[in-house]
Amino acid sequence: MKRLILLAALAAFSSSAAEVKRPNILWLIGEDFSPHLGCYGTKEVWTPNLDKLAGEGMRFTRAFTTAPVCSASRSAFMTGMYQTTIGAHHHRSHRDDGYQLPGGVSVVTDRFRQAGYFTANLRELPAAFGFRGSGKTDWNFTYAGKPFDSDQWSDLKSRQPFYAQINFQETHRKFHAPPKADPAKVDLPPIYPDHPTARKDWAEYLDAASELDRKISLVLQQLEADGLADNTMVLFMADHGQAHVRGKQFVYDDGLHIPLIVRWPKALPAPKHFKAGTVSDQLVCSLDFTATSLALAGVQKPADMQGRVFLGEQSEPPRQYVFGARDRCDETMFRFRTVRDARWRYIRNFMPERPFLQTNDYKERSYPVWNLIKELGAAGKLTDWQKSFYLAPTMPPEELFDMNADPHSMNNLATSTKPEHAAALKRLRSELEKWIEESNDQGRISEPPEVTARKGATKATTPDAEPKGKKAKAKKAGEK
Repeated sequence: MKRLILLAALAAFSSSAAEVKRPNILWLIGEDFSPHLGCYGTKEVWTPNLDKLAGEGMRFTRAFTTAPVCSASRSAFMTGMYQTTIGAHHHRSHRDDGYQLPGGVSVVTDRFRQAGYFTANLRELPAAFGFRGSGKTDWNFTYAGKPFDSDQWSDLKSRQPFYAQINFQETHRKFHAPPKADPAKVDLPPIYPDHPTARKDWAEYLDAASELDRKISLVLQQLEADGLADNTMVLFMADHGQAHVRGKQFVYDDGLHIPLIVRWPKALPAPKHFKAGTVSDQLVCSLDFTATSLALAGVQKPADMQGRVFLGEQSEPPRQYVFGARDRCDETMFRFRTVRDARWRYIRNFMPERPFLQTNDYKERSYPVWNLIKELGAAGKLTDWQKSFYLAPTMPPEELFDMNADPHSMNNLATSTKPEHAAALKRLRSELEKWIEESNDQGRISEPPEVTARKGATKATTPDAEPKGKKAKAKKAGEK
């Protein structure tokens, strides 16, 4: 009898130990944010808590989303599938037509639940925090049912293992954080006019990042207080790149490059390829966060999932290329496709007849530098590069940038005759064409004309057109 009791106890202990080995998983998702943290070398930003998280975990320098706008990007990383494959590529499309995901494609929370995980998109946080999670989903498809089990932080401790996410809106416009950064000291990218309005706008963005860091510190402290930190993997990311003129909605690094920090819980054995306190230059895309999180929870990656596992026993070969796409955003029609390797970015523009500064009501209302560029251009006060890029009536059909030598993507090498440039162009063009075919890019099929017209996307507007409500918007943006 004693032997049977001992065996039963050992079995219960083994079962409990096996359960503990399944980590809780917490995604912290910033909005519209590039790698502008202190640990990435940014000046005039105060991010000690995320810097500390990076020191305790792994910081990735080449992480990219698949789209430079929230709904398309979120549709992709929440399924592990390119938005162009699943028909979710047009920004905020399929909101009222009942469109559902293709067969075999599921949101990641469904897969976690099938594996016994509790799922949450946390809005209701401890009252002492003084803020709520935004609860953003913003998917370009209809979800039948309840995608998350809860929105309450208080549910987590009793419902382990869990997959949870908190969405932070600080770095999404409009910025409203306490001022810290000195506009005169910020490193304003040379693609923008060196003007007080542009410097103030950039400083406010960095202040938003500092406020994001403060709020994340409260979350990390509460994980410790609740006894969850030692069993919870924390993944910090952004849904796409920075909310600036050539960032959000465009497929340069400005719109696709994001921060990625992963901290593994110290109570659990570290997965293969995870090395705390290190920096990785490996190419990863946001689809990989999905596949990897599932794998670390003990879920076999679905065969057709396009994300790759980059940590743990299921790890796959590192990517040589990451791909991105932009289609209609609001009323503005473009079709860009891009591929990036460790050094080069190649962009194919399928609508080169349209100017960069096509009318976009959202940017005209919310981005003071968007209208500033038009005003300075009319006054002849832009640099030669700014004038040739922003005010041109068309855009190049192809762009190629050496990101090592040209981190701001200002020197288009697509027409260069140098052998090195020509070889990179040929190789990346071929890789992009192959990806378009193999991924079954739905952007090859035009959106129905009646849908396009309903969104107001019926024609390209010249960049010298007068901004809508210019005086009112200038006042709102603090311009004189």
